[in-house]
Amino acid sequence: MSARHGPVVETRMPFMRIASLFGPEASRFLLLDRSRVLSAKLAWEFIMGRIFGGGLLLRDGDDHRHHRSIMQVAFKQAALDEYVGRMEPRIAETVHGWAKTRTEIDAFPAFKHLTLDLASEVFLGLELGPGLDALNRAFEATVAASMSIVRIPVLGREFSAGLAGRRYMTEFFGKLIPERRAGDGADMFSRLCHAESEDGGRFSDREIVDHLNFLMMAAHDTTTSTLTSMSYLLAKHPRWQARVREECAALGDRALSYADLESMEVTHRVMQETLRLYPPLSTIPRMALEDFEFEGYRIRKGTLVSAYPIHTHYLDDWWTEPFAFDPDRFAPERAEHKRHTHLWVPFGGGAHMCLGMLFAELQIKTIMHRLVLETSWEVAPGYEMPVQQAPISKPLDGLPLRLTSPRT
Repeated sequence: MSARHGPVVETRMPFMRIASLFGPEASRFLLLDRSRVLSAKLAWEFIMGRIFGGGLLLRDGDDHRHHRSIMQVAFKQAALDEYVGRMEPRIAETVHGWAKTRTEIDAFPAFKHLTLDLASEVFLGLELGPGLDALNRAFEATVAASMSIVRIPVLGREFSAGLAGRRYMTEFFGKLIPERRAGDGADMFSRLCHAESEDGGRFSDREIVDHLNFLMMAAHDTTTSTLTSMSYLLAKHPRWQARVREECAALGDRALSYADLESMEVTHRVMQETLRLYPPLSTIPRMALEDFEFEGYRIRKGTLVSAYPIHTHYLDDWWTEPFAFDPDRFAPERAEHKRHTHLWVPFGGGAHMCLGMLFAELQIKTIMHRLVLETSWEVAPGYEMPVQQAPISKPLDGLPLRLTSPRT
């Protein structure tokens, strides 16, 4: 559409207009929104508001800034140090189990199960066990329902199950809040219960529940997507898998610290290239609050306006051989992603830049460190991963991997 029609394409649907904006300038315009003509809240409420209402992405302006300022305490370095320490034993146990008992694995469901376990422990501070099964089922139902095509709560259908899951999670979290407010836990749930902005603002019980519901979804699904795509690319490019393994082996077979993870330059570049080729969210939507112009085109109030990382990340005017897997494009001496401020935008930008970005990076690196030390993996000859782009980038077949002993 961009090649045929230019930087703006409007599509008229029976119930709304959709404007697609293409290129890094479009991403900058949409994400910075300097004229305050766009709403993240209205766009995402239309998509998932009945399931994840009240989350940080579903807030605008002063309301968004207020909630973000309170929530930042849960993502400061001291908190991240604590999260890494809590994650590592569970990651080591799980990956060791894969290496010892399996020769094949479907990567997406395996990573999904692991990251959900980590979310339960790190975010909620809950010990794994049969008691969490119902919570996990409720969470999975809400995620599935957030992108349901049919949004009528018919008993037995996906959307109805999602609404029931949200009710269960809301009640489950609500009962724990008094205990967490009275305690001094270091998990994210406890930190949100005690979080306070510089001007003394704190979350209500309902706001804590809303933020937990959204954070569980956002961190769990995007990290699962990135780990799966990263594993696929390292299977297709064994030389890079060996480079990551060499870097991780130099750190040793031990629990990593926050400082260790910051030093993993090769792994970091592989992760950046993965996010370029397979951004978890292919589309960033906003709703037009009033008429505005972009690149000479007039866009009317009420239009759903979208920018596309999946398009910008492949532009051959900006990237060298954009369809090639080349993590060194992110090395300091090349730094292709810095050719424009909004050329590489897997974490969004502006006021809504992903607050959990560093947490996601730490979790991905911690899991990858353990994975390359415990095993090597490959895909079948000639295999190409079939990808579903929405609601989140994922393999249609789960990504079957063959596991072997680590290759030196």
